[in-house]
Amino acid sequence: MTTAESLNWPLMDDNITRGDLDALIAYLQQPQPRLTHGEQVRAFEREWSEWLGVKYSVLVNSGASANLLTMAALREQFGGGEVIVPPLTWVSDITSVLQNGFDPVFVDIDRRTLGMDAEQVLREVTRDTRAVFLTHILGYNALTQPLLDGLAARNVPLIEDCCESHGATFNGRKVGSFGLVSNFSFYFAHHMSTIEGGMICTNDEGLYETVRMLRSHGMVRESTSEARRQQYAEARPDLTPDFIFAFPGYNVRPTELMGVLGRAQLKRLDTNNEARRENLRLFLAGLDPAKFQTDFAVEGSSNYAFTLVLREPDAALWGRVEAALRAHGVEFRRGLSGGGNQLRQPYLRRIVGDEECEKYPNVEHVHFHGCYIGNYPTLEKTKIQKLCALINAL
Repeated sequence: MTTAESLNWPLMDDNITRGDLDALIAYLQQPQPRLTHGEQVRAFEREWSEWLGVKYSVLVNSGASANLLTMAALREQFGGGEVIVPPLTWVSDITSVLQNGFDPVFVDIDRRTLGMDAEQVLREVTRDTRAVFLTHILGYNALTQPLLDGLAARNVPLIEDCCESHGATFNGRKVGSFGLVSNFSFYFAHHMSTIEGGMICTNDEGLYETVRMLRSHGMVRESTSEARRQQYAEARPDLTPDFIFAFPGYNVRPTELMGVLGRAQLKRLDTNNEARRENLRLFLAGLDPAKFQTDFAVEGSSNYAFTLVLREPDAALWGRVEAALRAHGVEFRRGLSGGGNQLRQPYLRRIVGDEECEKYPNVEHVHFHGCYIGNYPTLEKTKIQKLCALINAL
C-alpha cells in the first residue's frame, strides 16, 4: 500500500439504513401520525426491556439525559453523598454526578477491560457512598464477580453505563441487567441509533416511576401507578391532579420517530454485534503484541470500535501511529472513551486541581498512547488486515 492510498475509514458507517428511513416514511404517511412520545415509544421500551432482560425501560432524548435522570432519581431515593466514578468515561457520567450534588470519587482502570479496577472500587467504598457508577468502555464488559459480591455485601447500588456496550455480556447475561439502574445511548456513532436518544433500565418499580416523572417535568400524571397518582392527589387536594409536580424534573422526552427507528434497528442489533465481534478478533490478532496491547478481555465484548493502545509508553511511536492513520484516511479518537482522562478537562480541573489527573497511571497511559477506530458490520476484512500491516511496520 502506498502512502497515497486511502483506506477511507470513518468512525461510523451504515448506522441509519435505507430500511430505517423507509420505516420512518411509512409511519409519517399515516393520515394523522403522532409525533410526540406515544405508542411507538412505549413499544420500543417494552421490546428493549425484553431484549435486555429487565422489567422496565424509559426512553429519553439522549444518553446524557439518561445519566442525568438516573442520578436525579438516585438523589431522591438515597440522598446526597459520594458516587464512585472512573476518570475514563463520557463527560455526562461525571457531570450528572456533579449536577445532582454528589461528590465524585475517582479510581483507576483495569487496562484489560478499560473499566474501573474492582479492587480499587471496593477500597474506596465508605458509609457515604451512595452508588458505584461503572462504565462499560467501548464494548468491553467491566463487571467481575468480586465487584458484584462486594457491593452487595456493602449494600451499595451499582449503576451501569452501557452507552458504548449494547449487547456485551458477563457470565452469559447482558450488561445493563446487573445494576440497580443502567443507561444506554442511541447516538449515531453507537451500536444502534435513534439519531439521538437514550434508555434508562431497571427492575425497581419505584425508581422506574420516579424516572418516568422526572422525564416530563416531574409530573405525577406520568406515573403508570394509579395508586401513586391517587396518593399525590389525595395529599394535595388544592392542586389539579393532572398538574402535580412531585420533583424538580426535566423535559427530556423522546419523539415517536425515535421509537420507530429504535424498533427497526433493534431487529438487527444481535446480528450486527456478532459481525463486530469477529472484526475485533481479526484486528487484535493482526496487531504486533510487542508494540500494541492485544490482551483485552474480549469474552462477552460487543465493540463498535477498535481499541488501539501501545503496550508501553512511547511518544515517538505514538506520533508515527497518528500520522499514519491520518495519511491513510483512518478516522480515530485519541484517548479512547470521552477523549481520555476526564480529570484533565477544564470543568474538573476547577474542582480537583491540576495534579489529580496524574494519580491514575492506567488512564494516563491510554490518554496519551491510545485511540479508538470505527468498527461496523460492513467493514471490509481486507481493510482491517491492511491497517494492521501498516501500523505494525511503524
